[in-house]
Amino acid sequence: MFHKLTQYTSGRRFGARTIASVALSSLFIGLLVASSMPWTEVSVAQGLGQKAALAAGTPAMPGSFAELVERLGPAVVNIQVTKVAPMADIPGMPDPDGPYGEFFKRFFKDLPQRPEQFRTQGSGSGAIINADGHILTNNHVVDGAKEVAVTLADQQVYQARVVGRDAKTDLAVLKIDPKQALPVAPMGSSTDLKVGEWVVAIGNPFGLSNSVTAGIVSAKGRVIGAGPYDDFIQTDAPINPGNSGGPLFNMKGEMVGINTAIIAAGQGIGFAIPIDLAKPLIPQLVSTGEVTRGYMGVNIQSLTPDLAKALKLGERQGALVAEVVPGGPAAKAGIRRGDVIVAFNGESIKSSHDLPAMVAKTPVGEEASITLYRDGKTQKVPVTVAKLPSEKVAREESSPEGQSQWGLQLQEMTPQMARQRGLTDESGVMVVGVQPGSPAERAGLQRGDLIREVNRQPVQSVQEVRDALAKAESQDSLVLLVKRGQGSLFVAMAKQA
Repeated sequence: MFHKLTQYTSGRRFGARTIASVALSSLFIGLLVASSMPWTEVSVAQGLGQKAALAAGTPAMPGSFAELVERLGPAVVNIQVTKVAPMADIPGMPDPDGPYGEFFKRFFKDLPQRPEQFRTQGSGSGAIINADGHILTNNHVVDGAKEVAVTLADQQVYQARVVGRDAKTDLAVLKIDPKQALPVAPMGSSTDLKVGEWVVAIGNPFGLSNSVTAGIVSAKGRVIGAGPYDDFIQTDAPINPGNSGGPLFNMKGEMVGINTAIIAAGQGIGFAIPIDLAKPLIPQLVSTGEVTRGYMGVNIQSLTPDLAKALKLGERQGALVAEVVPGGPAAKAGIRRGDVIVAFNGESIKSSHDLPAMVAKTPVGEEASITLYRDGKTQKVPVTVAKLPSEKVAREESSPEGQSQWGLQLQEMTPQMARQRGLTDESGVMVVGVQPGSPAERAGLQRGDLIREVNRQPVQSVQEVRDALAKAESQDSLVLLVKRGQGSLFVAMAKQA
């Protein structure tokens, strides 16, 4: 992606992205040009333009959005988020143990010991989706939040809890306990939305609550590299930091999208998640806290003209299988690296972007028919769709079984993580956090370590590690095989006496 994309949560924190100011010269020029035309001529010109539009059968520009905003504004909320981050992430913070530490210690005799963490504040927007207090927003607004506060349009403030998050689509659902039934943002259809149609965005840019902007739908089906299920609505309705998670409405007053990202260097280029993508996910987020998706176990890539020619494809369409996950559904079905998947359950695959969404919405356990091209021939292969492994961080919580006392925060290893670390073998579970003072810290475990074995038993998922740790509760210590850098080592974790 050659453009820098920004997910636009407004934040007050060290190291926050700098937002370029917009030059005002064009505004002044526009005012001068407009003022050079008498107001009567402007009115006549506008009237003629509207008549011409009506004669052509196309809707004219709305005369006012006031009624729409008055009706929908109470369903839009401001979200204030408090997060905790490592102190080392603050740019320019003097390190007492660094090369200039002694200088600062002498200069500031009462310099307190630097805390390990610092608190940051951020803000975003959200839409009330039922009268009981469920609120739809972006995952990146609340990701890592320690505290979440929701301010309604009437300035009532509620503490909120995150009931569900999905990083792949950047969606999250919050819940507050209101004193009365809340106004709701009605959902429309993003599928029926047309390019050129007028839309209104309501949100809290830069913390300015219930700000309204309007524009048109510039494009649909945009792939911006945000995730495997990209299908964004592009709009020129001005969107800024703090608008994240806010609703995009059509002229019927229906929510058709959730504002999510901008191109930092662009003007009037914003992106919204289609509401039709969010609708089937919301019940899962509310009931289970996550989304269950179908899984085939293949890594795919797009077909370039040269690849299509080399593979002797008549048309450049389909998804090229770059890798097959060992033991996955595709591997069991006999799909190979180099196959080109051209249809899924009879539905044509025009590009590699189409396949992940088709597989994801297929019920787990259902047999799907895969049409693929191999060695100049087309064949059909049945594949039993499995559950997509969760990539969310599994945080060990306090429980009667005491699974949290080891002090490990873990995450599933993904192909992308393996490539970033130069690993050819993706087996293992990544350590993404170590609790201070815990057995894991005393054993010398570090963030970035890859756990391969627990008590000499191979592990390939967070759940397998958790199960192994639970089995070891009766023991005073356990042994982990850890890959660190280019080498491997055994680490013994002992319970605190």
